Formats: sequence, structure tokens, C-alpha cells
Amino acid sequence: MNAPIFETAIPAASHLNTELAGAYFHDCWQTTVAPHGRTAMQMYLDVVRRTPGWVNFLMSVRNRVVGLVGLKNLGSLGSLRAGKAAADYKPGDRAGIFRVLRVSDDEVILGDDDKHLRVQVSVCKLRHDGQDAVAVSTVVHLHGLLGRIYMIPVAPMHKLIVPAVLRRLST
Repeated sequence: MNAPIFETAIPAASHLNTELAGAYFHDCWQTTVAPHGRTAMQMYLDVVRRTPGWVNFLMSVRNRVVGLVGLKNLGSLGSLRAGKAAADYKPGDRAGIFRVLRVSDDEVILGDDDKHLRVQVSVCKLRHDGQDAVAVSTVVHLHGLLGRIYMIPVAPMHKLIVPAVLRRLST
């Protein structure tokens, strides 16, 4: 049985808390996980490698549409370099659609900056109610009108996608 996934505040332990001022959008989804000893980076890699097909389909649609207005084609969420171990990822490396910004055993912060927005995502290991847990947080800062327009369909879809992807961590 899958552990419940619930929306919550960005954990106090997350470095993303320093990015909340002026954010247009932010959220956090959390679930408990079996004790495992994996780093936050390993959890990120494990979950994006198992991205649901419908999420990859939506990413391909997104890439086609935003290309018409000159935004980046990000590829698919799970576009990872084959054979690269979690311990080999360093700040500046690409990990799927994001660049690694900060990495420790307990938290990895990834992000992307384009002319319409700056997004940062945290995968943070926690203890919740005496159990191991993981929180996935997102903070988005907009760059002008194009960012606002972009977020109209993205914000509601994000609230479906993150729990669906996070669910893959416990299966």
C-alpha cells in the first residue's frame, strides 16, 4: 500500500525557504518512505527514472508549444545520463530537465532559469511522525507577462504531476 502524499509547508530544513520572498508560486508535497539510506539525489533519480508516461507526454506537448514562443525545449523529466551515479552529480550538472544547484545527502536543489521564469525544486529527506519522509518543494519566480501566461495551465497541472511522480518513490 502506498503512503499518503499530502501538501504541506516547505520544510524548515530546506534551503528553498530562502527563495520564498517574491515567489509567484510555491508548494510542497510530502510522503513517508521505508528506511532506505538513499541520498536525496538518489531519491530524485529513482523517481524521475520512473516518471509516468502521461507526464512525459505532457512534457512533449509543453516543449512543442513553448518552442513557438522561443522558450527552451527541456526534454523529458527522466532524461538522465545513463550510468551516472547519484554521488557523481555536482552543482552545475544537468539531471533531467533541471540543473543541480545544491547537493547534500539530505537535500538536492535543482532548477532552471529561462526568460519567462526561474524554477527551483528541492528533494529533502526528513523525519515525520517518527518515520523517514521525503518532501518535494517547488518555488517559481516569474520574469514578466510571458511567465504569468505560462503558469496559467502549469500551476494546476503541477498539483497533479508532483504527487503522481512522488507516488513512484514508494512503489
